[in-house]
Amino acid sequence: MNKKIKAIIFDMDGVLIDARDWHYEALNKALSMFGMAISRFDHLITYDGLPTKEKLKMLSLEKGLPHGLHSFINELKQQFTIEEVILRCRPVFHHQYALARLKNEGYKLVVCSNSIKDTITIMLTKAGIIDYFDFYLSNQDVKKSKPDPEMYNTAIAKLGLRKEECLVVEDNENGIKSAQAAGAHLLRVYNVNDVHYQSITHRIKAIEQ
Repeated sequence: MNKKIKAIIFDMDGVLIDARDWHYEALNKALSMFGMAISRFDHLITYDGLPTKEKLKMLSLEKGLPHGLHSFINELKQQFTIEEVILRCRPVFHHQYALARLKNEGYKLVVCSNSIKDTITIMLTKAGIIDYFDFYLSNQDVKKSKPDPEMYNTAIAKLGLRKEECLVVEDNENGIKSAQAAGAHLLRVYNVNDVHYQSITHRIKAIEQ
């Protein structure tokens, strides 16, 4: 029987890399230089999964952050994020096992992340999983980042597949909205520990029944 699902598209932060707190801490470290901060509640409810540039636009609207500081704060935040990644990002066995088996079984594997390309490259490399992926897309590869469906639509088109042939693994509301708007199948997870071979193949079997 031909497989209905031919590709698995992963979000990165909170799915493959336990990095949501790293982004939160790095941005607050940069914002603290200007007497600002994002509360953990607001981070989880409002800002989680959005690109830094979008977060800064929201802070300008809500808290009066000067627009002229966006570029500087963004660069600082990226620098602090990389420092966190180098210190804290390590391989996770159950991710390596899952990706190796799925790759061996013929699935196309892709990452779609609202992070910038350099951050994705460093994180996937430090986690020891970058070679499993056919390609990855960053917020620099699209005009509209998640929750807009453009990133997933772009990935599906690049794969040369139909949306029904793709399973997206996502953890936050912005990513879930993006995947659903693109029309792909969805596996919702709540943290990196939910992402393993059994959970992915169980979802695929449920789709293909």
